[in-house]
Amino acid sequence: MLRPNAVRAALTAGDAVHGLFCAIPAPALVEMIGCAGYDFVILDSEHTGVDPQELENLIRAAEAVDLTPFVRVPEADPGAILRALDAGAMGVVVPHVRTAADLAAAVRAARYAPEGMRSLNGGRVPGFGRLDLGEYLARANAEIMVVAMIEDAGAVEALGEILAVPGLDLVLEGAADLSQSYGVPWQTRHPVVRRALTEIADRCDEHGVPFCAIPRTPDDHRDWAARGVRAFVLGEERGIAARALRAHREAHRLEEDP
Repeated sequence: MLRPNAVRAALTAGDAVHGLFCAIPAPALVEMIGCAGYDFVILDSEHTGVDPQELENLIRAAEAVDLTPFVRVPEADPGAILRALDAGAMGVVVPHVRTAADLAAAVRAARYAPEGMRSLNGGRVPGFGRLDLGEYLARANAEIMVVAMIEDAGAVEALGEILAVPGLDLVLEGAADLSQSYGVPWQTRHPVVRRALTEIADRCDEHGVPFCAIPRTPDDHRDWAARGVRAFVLGEERGIAARALRAHREAHRLEEDP
């Protein structure tokens, strides 16, 4: 059933929030992320194949440990936005927002009238009838977040128009795809990419829209925090797990190992 959005409340209060991308569709893993103390998880349905029932169970796992669930949907897919929100996501992360029109379409799909035209539905989010449907519509519009990923050079140029679209709640950087867009693939620390990230953060400040950074090192994290950034995605669970597994094996590698 629809809950208050703890991430929205924390950002409104000026508090910091920390999350992870999650690409492995395993409820136990989502529970671990919550039990590790993260505030939110971004369940990835852009780069992974997650069926609707799986997604619903991943969201249930997040709810069980008071972890705010967001879903990264495939690019320009209003149907995916609808299904993610009907499953119980507290927000959608929309990749490759390049223009104000892209964002306006996402807001339209994510909000009920008069703010949008999200298709009406009952089901688990209004508690199978426990919430009055009129009350539910108003609460959903107030709690659900629309997060735009800025990960294209053209989007940086169109940032003023994008940030002016009503209904935008958070901007998430996408340094990896930005690097490719600028012709320096995977060079996320390249000066042109870093300048773009700084410009995105500055423009968000000017428009009063929270900016979410993806720090690659603890120093990056400290630098963004010193600039006043309060939302952070600290990587993806696959990379964290792979590094931990390699480090664990190395710690136990015996001299006689080939």
